[in-house]
Amino acid sequence: MGLIDRAKNIIVQPRAEWSVIDTEPATVGGLYTGYVIPLSLLSVICATLGMVLFGISVPFLGNIRYPLGTALGSAAVRFVAGLISIYVIALVIDALAPTFGGTKNSIQAFKVAAYSYTAAWVFGVLAIIPALAIIAGLLGLYSLYLLYTGLPALMKSPPEKALGYTALVIVVAIVLFICIGFLVSALGLGIPAGLPRTM
Repeated sequence: MGLIDRAKNIIVQPRAEWSVIDTEPATVGGLYTGYVIPLSLLSVICATLGMVLFGISVPFLGNIRYPLGTALGSAAVRFVAGLISIYVIALVIDALAPTFGGTKNSIQAFKVAAYSYTAAWVFGVLAIIPALAIIAGLLGLYSLYLLYTGLPALMKSPPEKALGYTALVIVVAIVLFICIGFLVSALGLGIPAGLPRTM
């Protein structure tokens, strides 16, 4: 199935699409190259263009446009960190499966991690206009529902345990993203300080 059809189906009819995904053969490398990298890259490119072309509003500093070099460096770090986080979340999903009555299966766990991010990546293209980034973020929360519906379908956990399973994976993901945020800041790729305002 093509990337566009898969992304559309997982957003529009997730339960039916998870059933299709469940039986598909897959490899981690194939999922990265055929799905994760293209969608993640599209989202990162749109956000980067938005920061360079339109700038972002920063409290007390006004509207700040990123210099191209800074924006590209930040984009590279966010892109690589995002790819790593998918893999780590897949490991967490797999490790937690028996706790919630599911079956350990690293490929199925990676499928859940990869495909559940679809909404965040697809709606992330709205970040090309920074004023729409909040809307993109809210629409991206639909990825949580995709995770919720994907865990029982692919990891074979009982549906009644899906909420707890999802919640624990989300907590781990939040901790992961906080760590990534600290890493990005430590590398000096956060909001550039001292840039001139452009209103």
